[in-house]
Amino acid sequence: MAEGPILVLGATGGQGGAVVNALLARGTQVRALVRDTAAGPARRLANRGVGVVGGSLQDEASLAAGMDGVAGLFALTTPFEAGVEAEVEQGRAILAAARRARVSHLVFSSVAGANQHSGVPHFDSKAVIEAELGAGDVPYTILGPTYFFDNALGGADRIRSGVFDLPLAPDRSLQQLARPDLGAFAAEVLHNPASFLGQRIELASDAPTPVQMATALSTALGRPVRHERVPLERVGNPDLHAMWEFLNGPGYQVDIPTLHEAHPELTWTSFPDWATHTFGTAK
Repeated sequence: MAEGPILVLGATGGQGGAVVNALLARGTQVRALVRDTAAGPARRLANRGVGVVGGSLQDEASLAAGMDGVAGLFALTTPFEAGVEAEVEQGRAILAAARRARVSHLVFSSVAGANQHSGVPHFDSKAVIEAELGAGDVPYTILGPTYFFDNALGGADRIRSGVFDLPLAPDRSLQQLARPDLGAFAAEVLHNPASFLGQRIELASDAPTPVQMATALSTALGRPVRHERVPLERVGNPDLHAMWEFLNGPGYQVDIPTLHEAHPELTWTSFPDWATHTFGTAK
C-alpha cells in the first residue's frame, strides 16, 4: 500500500464506521470526510486519531480536497436521503474527484445483485456507478454487500417483544453480512490493492432462514421469538418493495463457501453470533 492515509466516506455511518474500525485496528492512518466537522460523531472520530475534513458527497471540489495525498479511498453512495438520481450524481462526483486527485485505488461499496438487472431502484443506481467506474481510469475494486444483519435492528422492539417481522418465507435463506466483516474485508483490499484491482466481489457472512434467525434471537434473548411473514403488499416503499420481490425471487447469488475459503484470514460472523452479541441477555 502506498504511503498516506486512507480516506473513508460515510465514516459516521454503519458501513464507513466499520471500515474505520478495521483500519484503525491495523494501525492505518485514516481520514474521514464528514458534512459537519463540529458534530458529535465527527468529534468522536477525531478523538480516536482520525483526520476529519469537511465535505459533501455532492461536492466534487470538497471531495477532491479530501482525497489529496491519500493512499486509497473507501467510497459509498446512498439513495435514502434524496433518491436514486441523487445517488448517481454522488457517484459521478466521487469518480470525478478521484480522477482529479489521482487516487491510486478506489474501493466502492455497491450492493450484491446490482449486476443482475433486478429492477430494484437502489440496486440499479449503483449499477450505473459501477459501469462508469469500470469505464474510467481510476484503479478500483467493487464490493457488493448483501443484506446486513443490522437491518434487523429496525424491528428491535418487536423482536424483544417476541416477534421477528420479515417479508420472506420461513424456510427461504437470506444471504446476509455483518458490518465488521465488511470493514475487515475492505481493510484487506485497501492494504493489498494489487491482489484485488478490477475485481467485483460480493460479500456474505451467513445465509440463515427466517426460522433459523428467530431461533437464534430466541436463544440470545432467553425467551421465544417467532418469525412473522410480512405480506409484500404491506411494504409500501416502492424501492423496498422491489427489493423484497427480488429477495423472494432470484435473490443474492454469493458462493459463500468459496468466498470464505478464499479468505480464511477473516473471521466470518454467523447470524447466531451476531444475535448473541447484539441481543444477549446481558445487554
